[in-house]
Amino acid sequence: MAFFGVNFSRPEPTIQGEGVYLRSCLMRDYAEWATLRDQSRAFLTPWEPLWPQDDLTRGSFRLRVKRHAEEAARDESFAFFLFREEDDRLVGGLSLGHVRRGVSQSATLGYWMGEPYAGKGYMTRAVRAALNYGFKYQGLHRIEAACLPSNEPSRRLLERVGFRHEGYARAYLSINGEWRDHLLFAMLDSDPRPPGLPTRK
Repeated sequence: MAFFGVNFSRPEPTIQGEGVYLRSCLMRDYAEWATLRDQSRAFLTPWEPLWPQDDLTRGSFRLRVKRHAEEAARDESFAFFLFREEDDRLVGGLSLGHVRRGVSQSATLGYWMGEPYAGKGYMTRAVRAALNYGFKYQGLHRIEAACLPSNEPSRRLLERVGFRHEGYARAYLSINGEWRDHLLFAMLDSDPRPPGLPTRK
């Protein structure tokens, strides 16, 4: 096991965390993903962009898998599903998107959690693992994140893993069909890490 690192011992490479792991989405994940998203729709709707009408169809999922693979190959975005290690249960998803290289070396963190698994610490552990992956394995200097001012759990998560509040952006993203203000956060590879988050080596 590669704790908080990339684990190549599984059939597909994974990012290992404490009791959780992240890996790229595959077609075989469709049924479990669609079920979790459907049962979490009311829970997720206030925090996400509008869902397309065909969002939960197999065809739409196939395009999602293809798009994620192409974006990773182009070094533009890295999207992962989040699994609970004890039973390989899909519990959510996470991405390091809008990757900018050159003088920036930055990316934007995004995540979602299925309602049955919210508030149990899975995403905190996943974000810690993803930060280590971004800084150590992708060579990023800065990882940004944003959340709605009313999304208290997300704000607390970001602060808990070491993000710093940097600003307030008006009408920053279209969420549930409306342009919404967001709190802006960021972490640098040189920032101090709270306990449980490895430093870059």
